[in-house]
Amino acid sequence: MKKHLLLSCVCVIFACDQTKKSKMTETEAAPVAAIKPHKLEKHGDVRIDNYYWLNERENPEVIDYLNKENEYYQHATAHTKEFQKELFEEMKGRIKEDDSSVPYLYNGYYYITRYEKGKDYPIYARKKGSLDAPEEIMFDCNKMAEGHSYFQLNGINISEDNKWAAFGVDTVSRRQYTIQVKNLTTGEVLPFKIENTTGGSTWAGDNKTLFYTRKDAVTLRSEKIYKHIMGNDTAKDELVFHEKDDTFSTFVYKEKSKKYIVIGSSSTLTSEYRILDAKKPEGEFKIFQKRTRGLEYDISHYGDKFYIVTNKDKATNFRLMVTPEDKTGMENWTDVLEHREDVLVEGIDIFKNYLVVSERSNGLNKIRIRPWSGADEYYLPFDIETYTAYTTTNVDFDTDVLRYGYQSMATPSSVIDFNMKTREKTVRKEQEVLGGKFDKNNYEEKRVWATAEDGTKVPISMVYRKGIKQDGSNPLLLYAYGSYGASMDPYFSSIRLSLLDRGFIYAIAHIRGGEDLGREWYENGKLLKKKNTFTDFIDCSKYVIEQKYTSPEHLYAEGGSAGGLLMGAVVNMAPQLYHGVIAQVAFVDVVTTMLDDSIPLTTGEYDEWGNPNEKEYYDYMKSYSPYDNVTAQDYPNMLVTTGLHDSQVQYWEPAKWVAKLRATKTDSNKLYLDTNMDAGHGGASGRFEALKEVAKEYSFLLDLEGIQE
Repeated sequence: MKKHLLLSCVCVIFACDQTKKSKMTETEAAPVAAIKPHKLEKHGDVRIDNYYWLNERENPEVIDYLNKENEYYQHATAHTKEFQKELFEEMKGRIKEDDSSVPYLYNGYYYITRYEKGKDYPIYARKKGSLDAPEEIMFDCNKMAEGHSYFQLNGINISEDNKWAAFGVDTVSRRQYTIQVKNLTTGEVLPFKIENTTGGSTWAGDNKTLFYTRKDAVTLRSEKIYKHIMGNDTAKDELVFHEKDDTFSTFVYKEKSKKYIVIGSSSTLTSEYRILDAKKPEGEFKIFQKRTRGLEYDISHYGDKFYIVTNKDKATNFRLMVTPEDKTGMENWTDVLEHREDVLVEGIDIFKNYLVVSERSNGLNKIRIRPWSGADEYYLPFDIETYTAYTTTNVDFDTDVLRYGYQSMATPSSVIDFNMKTREKTVRKEQEVLGGKFDKNNYEEKRVWATAEDGTKVPISMVYRKGIKQDGSNPLLLYAYGSYGASMDPYFSSIRLSLLDRGFIYAIAHIRGGEDLGREWYENGKLLKKKNTFTDFIDCSKYVIEQKYTSPEHLYAEGGSAGGLLMGAVVNMAPQLYHGVIAQVAFVDVVTTMLDDSIPLTTGEYDEWGNPNEKEYYDYMKSYSPYDNVTAQDYPNMLVTTGLHDSQVQYWEPAKWVAKLRATKTDSNKLYLDTNMDAGHGGASGRFEALKEVAKEYSFLLDLEGIQE
């Protein structure tokens, strides 16, 4: 089953190496956070948090401390500023600025997202009936972003009569979107605003009823579905559904068939859906299958049936089932594809003549084509082991053409149209890498397997310039995430070339906690097995050292969000393996956060991390929580990043962690906290502003290696 996760994981890394004298000078100049002991007690266990006061976002003393950390970071890395600018221009120079997406046809219009040279934000446009028709600009985000330090447009949703476009805007970066509606005929944006939403919405078949999801103002949990009726802008919107279980979140969408509006509720382990005839928005939603703890399912409507991807009857890797649309209870579900122990079913795409199944086997993506006629099924062929393939925008039932994406660690991403009948493929677009220097034949990509401490084989995907020697002298950046069942598939990055072309090896460790090798891979890296995630990464690190791809003097590690937790854990457990580490928006204060149900995401995370109100989980969390396990030892050079408005991992977790590390660690290595005072979990919003953040991290890493150009 596909995991739709907002994860921010891409970029790269770290500290700089100077003389011992300059290191000591910088250490002495580092900000010192005030110690204000705060007692935390649970299950008879007392923890003293000296930096708990940093939780006070509105406290001027907190803002002053964060600003001082930023000033320290800027001063200490001032010698890399010119190099940062060079890296930025180099990375930007590979990107086609006047780029556009491959158009797709939906309900009589071709939809296109494009960028213009010198501009940071996308333009969303459409053309009626033909690509030769005049362009209609729906949203120019460059104009909309004027006056905002952060801007994000989300959830564009077009009514079936093509007249109305609902959309969500966030100008703070806390993922609290304001929904508005634009008349695409007149260009008028209607005056009413719907605050504190997910940004997503869906139109009923009457073209005037808009369903949307509101968040809890404090926890930011998506908890209520409302409907707004156009023309009744002064009337109070009607509450349609309230998800009262605080371990669940709710959402609303329309089926690809357009016949049903669907309300979904989901937690880590359980899902539930409600359906309503899209032409009768005034009606009552009907429960598809009542929630049963541990039962997960997704639904797709076609004809007079629903197709269900589910783990029913202990189908750990999920199975595909079908049921009549008027008999949706699971007692009526029958198999289309039975459960297989070695193949994970991630999702389906339904067409008039074909069923397309996205699978994962041996850690690799598979796309399976099954004609409804019963003719021979087949898989799309992929020849290497470091690729990613996925279905993309397939909104039309009545077509034999499947659109999918493909890339590998050395191959730029492509959008491909595949005729499932003739088996012919057409590359609609391949990512251009400008600058004239890129040639994929100059790079080697491979998959290797490390052995974990319990004997489990863990795959590692890597890419590097051809001709390197396995003599331990290569700088190597090892990335991983390892949570929520999120699979970290190999991907191409033109930005990454700035490391590869300077001698770096880039590697992804496909550790447990993700779903890279199936659902069991995830189950064995969560809850009371979470430490497998950390030891897998450490064992992958040992493997690349033993195989002489690198050495501890040249090995670097990176992770963000829950991957930042991974970074925090491994530097406590095996700091000697790494010369530098970057932890982006790091979830490092696990116990305190999971005990605070007022913090966004907390209650919905119990099935991932455990509920520390239960002593067994409290003790286990405390045994690995990075903040609680900082100890008097040498740590690698470290760069820690956060955003003041982060709604996923609150800024104070990285801030407290850095303060405690400064007061406790025994080395004179670099330790920097870089707080974006205008952004949240995903960093800067403009595509080129985001590159500046990457340039800072790359220059830091390269400086550690003594690479100045």
